[in-house]
Amino acid sequence: MKKLVFVPLAAAALLFIGQSVFAQGNLPQFGKDPIKDIIKHMTLEDKVKIVVGKGFSLPGLDMGSNDKTPDKIFAVSGHTIPIARFGIPSVSMADGPSGIHRWAMTAKDSANNAYSTAWPVGTLLASSWDTTLIRRVGVAFGEEIKAYGIDFILGPGANIHRNPLGGRNFEYYSEDPLISGSSAAAIINGIQSQGVGATLKHFAANNQETNRNSVNEIISERALREIYLRNFEIAVKRSQPWTIMSSYNLINGTYTSESNDLITKILRDDWGFKGFVMTDWFGGKDAVAQLQAGNNLLMPGSPAQIKAITEAVKSGKLSEAVLDKNVEGILNVLLKTLTGKGYDYPDKADLKAHAEVARTAAAESMVLLKNAGNTLPMQSEVSVALFGTHGYDLITGGTGSGDVNKPYAISLAEGLAHAGYKVDKLLENSYRDYLKDYAAKHPKKAMLQEIMNPTPFAPEYKVDGGSAAQKADATDVAIVYIGRNAGEGNDRKMDGDYELTAQETDMINQVTEAFHAKHKPVIAVLNIGGVIDVTTFRDKVDAILLAWEPGEEGGNAITDVLSGKVNPSGKLATTFPAAYSDVPSAKNFPGKEFPEKATMSMIGRSVPAEVTYQEGIYVGYRYYNTFKVKPAYEFGYGLSYTNFSYSKLTLSSPAFSEKLTVSVTITNIGSKAGKEVAELYLSAPKGKLDKPSEELKGFAKTKLLKPGESQTLTFTLDAKALASFNTAQSAWVADAGEYKVTIGASSENIKLAKSFKLVKTIIVEKDHKALAPTVNIDELKSNN
Repeated sequence: MKKLVFVPLAAAALLFIGQSVFAQGNLPQFGKDPIKDIIKHMTLEDKVKIVVGKGFSLPGLDMGSNDKTPDKIFAVSGHTIPIARFGIPSVSMADGPSGIHRWAMTAKDSANNAYSTAWPVGTLLASSWDTTLIRRVGVAFGEEIKAYGIDFILGPGANIHRNPLGGRNFEYYSEDPLISGSSAAAIINGIQSQGVGATLKHFAANNQETNRNSVNEIISERALREIYLRNFEIAVKRSQPWTIMSSYNLINGTYTSESNDLITKILRDDWGFKGFVMTDWFGGKDAVAQLQAGNNLLMPGSPAQIKAITEAVKSGKLSEAVLDKNVEGILNVLLKTLTGKGYDYPDKADLKAHAEVARTAAAESMVLLKNAGNTLPMQSEVSVALFGTHGYDLITGGTGSGDVNKPYAISLAEGLAHAGYKVDKLLENSYRDYLKDYAAKHPKKAMLQEIMNPTPFAPEYKVDGGSAAQKADATDVAIVYIGRNAGEGNDRKMDGDYELTAQETDMINQVTEAFHAKHKPVIAVLNIGGVIDVTTFRDKVDAILLAWEPGEEGGNAITDVLSGKVNPSGKLATTFPAAYSDVPSAKNFPGKEFPEKATMSMIGRSVPAEVTYQEGIYVGYRYYNTFKVKPAYEFGYGLSYTNFSYSKLTLSSPAFSEKLTVSVTITNIGSKAGKEVAELYLSAPKGKLDKPSEELKGFAKTKLLKPGESQTLTFTLDAKALASFNTAQSAWVADAGEYKVTIGASSENIKLAKSFKLVKTIIVEKDHKALAPTVNIDELKSNN
């Protein structure tokens, strides 16, 4: 006999009304009804379609499709699956961090000028040390993303420059987590101010491309918290990106996309992240484990993942409540998207205005490494002999997903001509003929092959002594131009990449000998995506300008600096070592392989690998300064065409209590208007933990100061700025004792110093115990 249940009349009426409202044919609708109500009415099939992307298909290539509805945006990296009966749209996702990347463009796109601005790469933007400028780039970038109807841009990348051979260092900002996190937050805030979503990536410790899908990164909890996660923590807390992309690699034995420690305990519980997490494309192995970890969305999505999740729910291996939570996280963010709001996008961007922003940002970020005898700025209308193939063929940015469908690329030869400089035409014609011939003999490969294994650049054009001597007679100044590129899928090499090629060395030798014999200057311009060995040529040339990869307006921006139209104010956000062997990770990068365990997957051969971060927290300047290893150019270094003085260093109190304010006055004591970056470093007292000699805890850039003009800059130190991560306590702890504040023009060029005391040890923040390595790590210690 069935048990009778009596429901009060009012409640019964409400229940009846609710069931009637959401009867078949009148389901709750996306954007109108609560997300939880929609989820309640979804079938298992509906829910699984929300957490797995549409699949990866491009013109002539289909790697498995989960849905046959037309893509909203042609040839971008991914889409989600729509569910029409709930009004849930398909949203679009496009690479990349330095401009919109499409895998192909239609004839209509080209005819409509539907190109995308190639912005300066992350390493160059970070070299500005100017978060206001970076945010301005983000706003313009966001305007463009919105104009083309794209819902999410798959950037920025914020990983640490652990090693100079990292293939995607150009995408990333710095060796320092404060610079990296601050830069990422600035561009995210700019992008998202336009109502489109940014995707912070690659979370976490994606510091190499070699075996990126299979490498197990063995890292101590402290090194993770202080270096490789701190950058992401800063970005999340300051900008709340709509999405975060998990990385390919494993950390301490677990794929990041399958790590509950990383994605739930740290990202959501410790840091308060409010968006959703997506995998990198084809990242991880176990779809069920990814959802259990809190990795909401699996991209680009495959039929096998849909099947695995469906079967796991039916068998009880995956709780439907866990699936619901992942669905809810995605749908809550989709409500904010352009598509979710029904935005009718123009499909046309203000490329001219954005080009001006790109040019300004590039010029304001370039770093003057050397300027002997005030070689720069160049006098107007001097004649120039430009040597180096990339002086005529600009490298705007990296390869792979970091490439951009740009409308043009201004070479230095063009930039110099635009500014009225006379570029030697016979030399220019020789280079252009050489490049044209090389391109004809080395056609581009098929699309995916070209992305993962780009056609090499033309070798450096051979310059003979007679030609160099002739140009030394005919022109006023020589520029030797060095180009380097890198990108997704491969790390850089020592021979001919980190080091100069034999042809480049010969070119520099021939040119410097010829021009110096005539008492004429030689300037080196470095259009590079990663650090190179500068020690073999820096003493031969008179000036060196580091342009990194400056985006489409590169040639104009470089000329702006060479001419003095823009006074250089960039500073290095990554160290240039004197020798690669000095790099603290040189002995274990990129780790060891286990080829006998190799397997095949849909993205190729996968070789298990392992790398141990034995350097611990001693990355970049933290190592060089603490262990007194002299680099070629130190972190924070950069010259100007004017000079600055530092004075009036003031602390708000001799003792720390909750926070401390630091101020310093910067004065332009030179003859040209310019900007200066002031860098605040903090040295902690000896305690139970081994600590670097100093760490960057603040930075600020002045406005454009006229000669004689001053500006006071102010910094605020909170308790976390004093703290180190104590693994035994799973807490950030600030030790009692004396702290030394130093203000410098670089990490070595310290101008002023003062101290304050912390009377009592403080436990600043208690965090989850997470990501503990399963093996012992013999970490580097300073023994200070």
